Amino acid sequence: MDKTLLKGLSMLETLVSSPGQSRSVEDVAALTGLTRSNAHRTLQTLIGAGFVERDLVNGGYRNTLKMFELGSKQLQSLDIRQQAQSHIAKLAKDTGETAHLSVLDGMDVIYIDKVESPQPIQAYSRIGGRGPAYAVATGKALLAAQNENYLEAYQSELVGHTPQTIHELNALRAELTKVKSAGYAVNRGEWRDGVGGLASVIYNGFNLPVAAVGISGPLDRLSVSRMKDLAPMVLMCSKAISEALGYRPSSDRPLVN
Repeated sequence: MDKTLLKGLSMLETLVSSPGQSRSVEDVAALTGLTRSNAHRTLQTLIGAGFVERDLVNGGYRNTLKMFELGSKQLQSLDIRQQAQSHIAKLAKDTGETAHLSVLDGMDVIYIDKVESPQPIQAYSRIGGRGPAYAVATGKALLAAQNENYLEAYQSELVGHTPQTIHELNALRAELTKVKSAGYAVNRGEWRDGVGGLASVIYNGFNLPVAAVGISGPLDRLSVSRMKDLAPMVLMCSKAISEALGYRPSSDRPLVN
């Protein structure tokens, strides 16, 4: 094990945990358990590498934005499908229903991945296909995570697909409020008669909603009461995928919002 490298990494972690302030070499030494001379030498190396800089006012040390740049590149390189694949496969196996991974595009969702149900009767969908976001579970989960003015830009696109479709603006807003409260969205045959589903939103490392994961199936099997029983599995799946993408919920914000 390279102890010199570990010292540098420990120092970077110490400095990044001190937002908005710089640390003296004595502070850094005390917090990392290094001698003052060892801490000073490591700091100079990190300055040379561009990870640390001196505060010209008080002479302390702080991280540069290079840490943020590297973290941003890493987060952007994470492929949602790749990170979600094993999780949606498990969700499909555990629930016995088709599992979907969807992203939002205007007032539509696009299915970017799926794992078929082992059941002989399945809910039809295809990777690359679209659905009305306000009438399917993954779409409602994503819409509930958008800002409150999002719906207004697409109000003219709200049309009925079945007698169960919620396509009046105020009624849809009320429905999305329920989604936020419950943490998951339910489709009660709102796009296709007799087909339902439930879903939860996925966040990335920037705390932004980037996708939704859900299950769907015929309502005579996937009843509303059964969906309620399966909701914890869907929530656990969205949480696992979000964490794989770098999401770390703050204390004042729930995972599903």
